[in-house]
Amino acid sequence: MRRRLTGERGSALLETAITLPLVLLVSVSIFEFGRAYQVFQIMTNAAREGARIAVLPGTTDSDVKQRVVDYLTAGQIASPSPSWVGIDHSQTVSDGTGAAPATLVTVNYPFNFLVLNPVAQLVVSKTTLGAAFTMTTSALMRNE
Repeated sequence: MRRRLTGERGSALLETAITLPLVLLVSVSIFEFGRAYQVFQIMTNAAREGARIAVLPGTTDSDVKQRVVDYLTAGQIASPSPSWVGIDHSQTVSDGTGAAPATLVTVNYPFNFLVLNPVAQLVVSKTTLGAAFTMTTSALMRNE
């Protein structure tokens, strides 16, 4: 009887059962936050591209929005909408001697974690992690 109580049989299985979910959660978190960072980089580049187009003479707001939507589509952002793009032509930037007119292009995107949302719902049923949050980025360029 004493040998049964002091034996180490099954301890490796118990250690694996405890650590494996933690290792998987860390791995999934790394992938999810990496995907979020990639989406943010695509959004930032789309805002820059939109600002680059917006400062050219003869372009309209619809041209800018279409360019941003096209960039988001090429970056494999699912179903981009022109309503995610904001354009403000009343901005100014310093050019050393004074203020020059500029245009600010802002891109908003409702981001959802694919794997972490269901896991969070399992742990806490009324968590707000399951809801989409809005990523926002912008680019400001001087008008030509």
